[in-house]
Amino acid sequence: MADIKATLTVDGIEESLELPVYKGTLGPDVVDVRSLTGKNLFTYDPGFVSTAACESKITFIDGAKGILLHRGYPIDQLAENSDYLETCFLLLHGELPTEEEKETFVNTIKNHTMVHEQLNHFFNGFRRDAHPMAIMCGVVGALSAFYHDSMDISNPQHRLISAHRLIAKIPTLAAMVYKYSMGQPFMYPRNDLSYSENFLHMMFNTPCEEKKISPVLAKAMDRIFLLHADHEQNASTSTVRLAGSTGANPFACIASGIAALWGPAHGGANEAVLNMLEEIGDVSNIDTFVAKAKDKEDPFRLMGFGHRVYKNFDPRAKVMKQTCDEVLAELGMENDPLLKIALKLEQIATEDEYFIKRGLYPNVDFYSGIILKAIGIPSEMFTVIFATGRTPGWIAHWNEMISSDYRIGRPRQLYTGSPKRDYPAK
Repeated sequence: MADIKATLTVDGIEESLELPVYKGTLGPDVVDVRSLTGKNLFTYDPGFVSTAACESKITFIDGAKGILLHRGYPIDQLAENSDYLETCFLLLHGELPTEEEKETFVNTIKNHTMVHEQLNHFFNGFRRDAHPMAIMCGVVGALSAFYHDSMDISNPQHRLISAHRLIAKIPTLAAMVYKYSMGQPFMYPRNDLSYSENFLHMMFNTPCEEKKISPVLAKAMDRIFLLHADHEQNASTSTVRLAGSTGANPFACIASGIAALWGPAHGGANEAVLNMLEEIGDVSNIDTFVAKAKDKEDPFRLMGFGHRVYKNFDPRAKVMKQTCDEVLAELGMENDPLLKIALKLEQIATEDEYFIKRGLYPNVDFYSGIILKAIGIPSEMFTVIFATGRTPGWIAHWNEMISSDYRIGRPRQLYTGSPKRDYPAK
């Protein structure tokens, strides 16, 4: 129940309206405006920046303080002490698993990594130079054509099976997308490898040579997945929830999240970082481009610095920087031209008063882009990697909504078009 009430006075309405105000565990209070429709009133909030569209127990963000919690656990503690699949379990179930629960969960995911052999033929319908996200939208949505045995969204067990299948099969499909673009044969998953090792195996090994996966690179990949696992009610998560509110199957809902993630303002940010580095071209050009970034009249923007939510620092970036340093040392890539540009930009952003004053610190996209490039993953695959890591968050939010007393999403509008008019007589 609401602890307090807000009073709203509107011209033309005789009596003031009392609106309940709810307090969450953390974060700002929320004014319940649902009763306004009874007075023929809507709220107006483009971008939903001041609107809580749902109640959730999964993730909390305080952008001003640089806080990100999954089920109450700080992201830096999870990155340091947990791993991706354990974090997946946490997001899905609300608590960290016991040793036995984790073993069972990991084995379940490993045993679901294969995809139906007929899915291989879907890829032949795409051009080889198709954007990987275009293919991902198609093949993930197509999973709904193969798993009719667990499509009853009202059944908790069916929802859990679908969650396991999606977390297990998305990296397999992601690797297949890459292999298809390269003209190489698909690599089947291996149950003896960890989640991230298996992904790198399917990405970079071939039937004629299977190389051992570097533990440093596997750890880096696991952290990239973990640090992207969930981020509260962002554009793609909200899209998954909105699609799910119609009763759509989970595979279709995740495909809708992938489509939303494709946008350069959302999941395409780390790809944009690499494009920016290539545009700068050489360390000697950095001062010119930094000056352009400071010029309000110049459209150029430094990508990978600052964050819409985090007004101080991105709590994921510190962990990602450590991982970045480990990967570059492992691969001996300190002399790579683009990485030199990135490291110089990092130095400027942490020392230049212009960036410090505005909180434009390197964010998670900046470092993840550098890591993925160093590993050998092309920039057009970056958003696919993001989608792979974000899948458990999407599924957790979808499941939380389906488990509640939810309603179909139906945003309102401020209509500014023509009033009613008659069709002209002939």
